[in-house]
Formats: sequence, structure tokens, C-alpha cells
Amino acid sequence: MSQILSAPESSLEVLRPLCVDLDGTLVKSDTLIDSLLVLARAHPALLFALPFQLLRGKAAFKAFITGHVSLDVAHLPYNHKVVQFLHEERSHGRTIYLATGADLRLAERVAAHLGVFAGVLGSDGVTNLTGNRKLDRLRREFGDRPYDYIGNDVPDLPLLAHATQIMVANPSLRLRLRMRGLRPTRTFVERGRPFWSILRAMRLHQWSKNLLIFLPLLLAHVIPLSLFLDGLLAFACFSLTASSAYILNDLLDIEADRRHPQKRLRPFASGDLSALTGLFLAFVFLLLGLSGARLLPPAFFSWLLLYLGTTLAYTWYLKRIAIVDVLILSGLYVLRLLAGSAATQSHISHWLAGFSAFLFFSLAIVKRFAELQNLRDRGLQPRNGRGYLLADTDQLRSFGTSSAFAAAVVFAIYISGGDVMLLYRRPHLLWLIMPLLILWLCRVWLLASRGELDEDPLVFALTDRASLLIGVAVAAIAIFAI
Repeated sequence: MSQILSAPESSLEVLRPLCVDLDGTLVKSDTLIDSLLVLARAHPALLFALPFQLLRGKAAFKAFITGHVSLDVAHLPYNHKVVQFLHEERSHGRTIYLATGADLRLAERVAAHLGVFAGVLGSDGVTNLTGNRKLDRLRREFGDRPYDYIGNDVPDLPLLAHATQIMVANPSLRLRLRMRGLRPTRTFVERGRPFWSILRAMRLHQWSKNLLIFLPLLLAHVIPLSLFLDGLLAFACFSLTASSAYILNDLLDIEADRRHPQKRLRPFASGDLSALTGLFLAFVFLLLGLSGARLLPPAFFSWLLLYLGTTLAYTWYLKRIAIVDVLILSGLYVLRLLAGSAATQSHISHWLAGFSAFLFFSLAIVKRFAELQNLRDRGLQPRNGRGYLLADTDQLRSFGTSSAFAAAVVFAIYISGGDVMLLYRRPHLLWLIMPLLILWLCRVWLLASRGELDEDPLVFALTDRASLLIGVAVAAIAIFAI
């Protein structure tokens, strides 16, 4: 013992075991919540059994979930600063333990993946290893030997208070307020700014799709201020409701997103926002959207509810069925037109309905086609459960391009008919829109075939210079025709 006391501080650090928490510390997310989300996606019927399992205690609850869900530990959102520190300490001969309240089976899989831990302590189905129970377990494990500890939240306070060196990773506000005289010697912060992460989770760029709400009013060629304000309110309600659905979709797809080269950077998949924060945001946005919709005509509220129900069904199951998924996506575009018509009390002609159905079906298919084409170019296989194979690309191209030209044909028949005379003084000028429409549709499909279309085609249209120029030209022609 005297030799240990006379050793330099660096040697003492090597001799002291280092204990690391899992949830929120080694991993930026909460693995229990992640497992619940995977359970909701894969085995929704088991959600009804959760209240009864919780009555058996938290440890049994965690064991039940771990028994039915196997998280992909290779793609968890690890705090890379903590992981790098652990590897450095291991290379210096430090003994490192994973001490977590998560179920022991999950903790052992994480430890096996990282390969830096000498031992694993976790909940065993009977004892929920958190707070003072974890401290007692460490005392039994180490006796009177000192230890260092890395934690992130209030349950870690007893362990931090008795640690020789206190270290924290992405410390919660609650922990920072209650640490008082405890001063960490090292802090590992790796998380995006909450405000910007929330904006990203809302997918504000996707709100551009909801501009379709204004189209029935614009095509009426008479825009009273009161109806325009109703359109603005409808746009806000639709967008907030859509953001709520996007967040829920990201939560349910959290594990699949973590395997995706781009989607793994989304706020929930990357651990920049917690799943509980996402559920709270989804509830608030939905509440605001539905509350605002009550100020508009009842028909709009009905269309909004239909949109929400269809989106949730798509998120939960329908997105996995080939062709049905693109029919749903194209239908949601048309539904926006119907909702806009109801909110602004503007009529939708059968011509607009037919044109929109073919056009949006083509755009929905080009999105799936582009995803498959990009995977083929990278030598990868589809792994998102969408129901498509790489061999389907040629058939999807056939479906999509046929639908695109069907939309052009419907437009040509419309401007050749008598209905157009009632709205336009120079209807013959509308023929100038035809080559521009065909140009844009062919360009979108050409870029998708080259693997250069990486986003939603409507969002692409609002950021692509050529698409914007075509849009300005179409608007100018329509104005001159009026």
C-alpha cells in the first residue's frame, strides 16, 4: 500500500479502475427508449404488455424489452470523444468497466463491440443498477479501492460524489444544477445545438410542399385578402401537423436511419435530440396544428385529419409495400390541393385533379427510383424494408415516365377545351407551357438516371436554378395569357 501512495499521480490513475455509464454518456441516446421505438416498429402488439411488465419493476421491464428487441449496437450514436478517451486509457494499461442501468445482455453486446472493457455491470432483471444500487455494486466489486467515473445525469450523482476523478459527458441541466461543489476534471461534449437540431427535425424544407394549398386560390384568378389569410393559416396548420408526422417517422425509423449514410445525421438518429424531446415536440406541433385548423372551415379540418391518419399509416406500415407507397405519396400531394380548396373555398376542376394525380405519381416514383439508382451506383443493396429491389429500376422508370407524359397529355387536352376560355383571354399562349413542362419532367428523370437526384423532386425544384427559371417562365406565360 505504501508503494501505491508514493507512486506519481499518473501511475495512480492507471491503477484506479475507470467506470463508464452507458445511456447519455458512452452513447448519446437512451438505449431503453431506442429499444422501445424499435419494439413499436417491429412488434406493436407487445406495447399493450408494457404496463404489466412495468409493474414487475424497472429491471424486469428492461429485461422484457431486451428479450424482444436486439439493438444494432454497431450503429448506436456513440460519444466519439468518450470512446477515443477510453481507447487511450486502455492503451496505458487502465482497467475500464461499463457500469450501467441498462440490461446486462445489451451492455455486454456494447462492450463486445467496442472491445475496451475489462468487465460489465448492468441490470439483471431483478436489480435495476442505477444510483445508490450501482454505487453499492462498485463497492462490492472494488472494496475500498478508489475509482474514477464518467456520468451524465442525476442518477450518477452518488457515484460522481464518491469518485476520485469526476468526469461528465453531455451533462444534463439537472446534473449541472445539482453538482454544487463537485467539479469535473474532464467534460466530453459532443452534441448539436438544440435550437438548430429542432429546426432540422421539423424539416422546414419540406414545408415547400404545402405551398400547394395556395394553388386552387391562385388558379381562381381572384384572391380576396380574407381568403389569402385563410390560406396562410391553413399552410401553417398543415406544416405543423406535417412536422409532427415527420418527427414520429424519424423516431420509428431511428435504427434504420442510423444505418443510412445520410439519414444517420438526422437529429434523433445521431443523438443530438433525445427521443423524449421528439415525442414532446410532436405533441406540441400536432396540438397547434389541429387547434388552428378549428378556425377554418370544417372541411379543411377533415382533410387535415385524413392527411394525418394516412401519414401515420404510411409511416407505420404502408411505406413497406411497393407501389402502394408511391400511390400514398402522390395522394398526399393531391390531398394538399383538396385541403387548400376547402380552406380558401376555391373550386378544383377535374382537369387539375387529373393532371395532379399523374404528375405527383411520377414525382413519387422518381424519388424511389433515385434512391435505388444511387444504391446501385454505390454497389449497395436496399436495406430499408421498402419492398423494392435493384432489379425494379427499369420498371419504375417505365411507370414514372409514362405517368409524367400522361400529365402532359391531360394539360394539353385542358388548354384545347372550352373551359379554358372562361379563365384566360389568350388561352393559345398556354401552349408555350407545354415544352417547358416536358423539359422539366425529362430533366428530373435524366438527373435521377444519372444518380444526381438526392432529394425530394419538389424540394429539388425550389433549389435548382434551371427549375426556378422554368417556373418563372411558366408563371409569366400564365399571367400574359390571363
